[in-house]
Amino acid sequence: MKRAQRGREVVGQGRWPQWAVAALLLAAPVGEALADITIPTNVTLPPITLGAGLRTSFTHTDASNGSSSANDFALDSVRLYLNGSVLPEIKFTFDTEYTGSAPAGGNTVEVLDAIGRFEFNDKFNIWAGRFLPPSDRANLYGPYYANNWKVYEDGVQDGYPMEASGRDNGAAYWGQFGILKVSAGVFDTPSTTAPSASKSEVITAARLQLDFWDPEPGYYLNGTYYGEKDILAIGVAGQTSADKHAFSVDVLAEKKLPNAGVLTFESEYARYDKLGGYGGFDGSYTDSNGYYALVAYLFPQQVGIGKFQLLGKYGRAKFDDTATAADVGEYAQRTTEVDVNYVIKTFNARVSLFYKGAYLESGLPDSKQIGLGLQLQI
Repeated sequence: MKRAQRGREVVGQGRWPQWAVAALLLAAPVGEALADITIPTNVTLPPITLGAGLRTSFTHTDASNGSSSANDFALDSVRLYLNGSVLPEIKFTFDTEYTGSAPAGGNTVEVLDAIGRFEFNDKFNIWAGRFLPPSDRANLYGPYYANNWKVYEDGVQDGYPMEASGRDNGAAYWGQFGILKVSAGVFDTPSTTAPSASKSEVITAARLQLDFWDPEPGYYLNGTYYGEKDILAIGVAGQTSADKHAFSVDVLAEKKLPNAGVLTFESEYARYDKLGGYGGFDGSYTDSNGYYALVAYLFPQQVGIGKFQLLGKYGRAKFDDTATAADVGEYAQRTTEVDVNYVIKTFNARVSLFYKGAYLESGLPDSKQIGLGLQLQI
């Protein structure tokens, strides 16, 4: 199981309410799909499933500002996954996470996903509760299903508003229409990023994705399929809340080559205009935009119990801090990551030797990290 954001318009002032716009967008696919819904009652349900995930690492960090280097053994994340069915079409998901890097000293367990899932057919599905809203691919695959280890550290991906680990509270429709995947919903303004004056607002979120080669069924996505699928997918996502906006465009291309090696390319451009998990509402900056590109190659040869993968990623993000108390002006961050991954059982068992360099402008400190990470899931 994987990981899975605000808007308000004033009626009577020449603009549609955002909930009305969302309803119009959903009317056509919902009407078509409703005609095919049937709910059997006397059926044998699948058993409740329980799973777990672990990410732990050692990292050595050097900063350019003269501070001493640091060596850290970290329990980055521990997750518990629970899934069950009320009826074949009505399901429930409950996931939790312990994160050792949480504020106030860590040892914090939070609710990740708590989803009522009404999944009737490919074209008509409704989720309600806490989950990942329609957003960029990187947010929809999360750290456990990413290709690289140091995910979400480039200032580009996963910048949408959130309540916890990319999640927010709300409801969304999603469906698959041939090569087109559609999702749209309305979500709460996260308490972690909203001042009291904005708590009456909601977020309207939507995503469109085209899968030109193999389909990617379901709501959540992957950062790689390790050769199990040939993928060429383009996604566009956006969120809005009053005069605050965010949007992104992402691409994933992955091909299993004739020699059984796997070549992967992933890229994203994102713009957060006063609406973002790390800016806007929380006041750290007023606007940001950026991009990243990732290339990886999974070698076909089996070495011991796994296969080696080489991965490189470059990202650049630009921030505007002129309207905050810190006021360091506009500055850019360049991030480079190089991984040597040992893939034992796809996302369920892998080891990553990683390097990450972050280079900042405006006199802010640079940093370099090298480390070793372990991920296990059952």
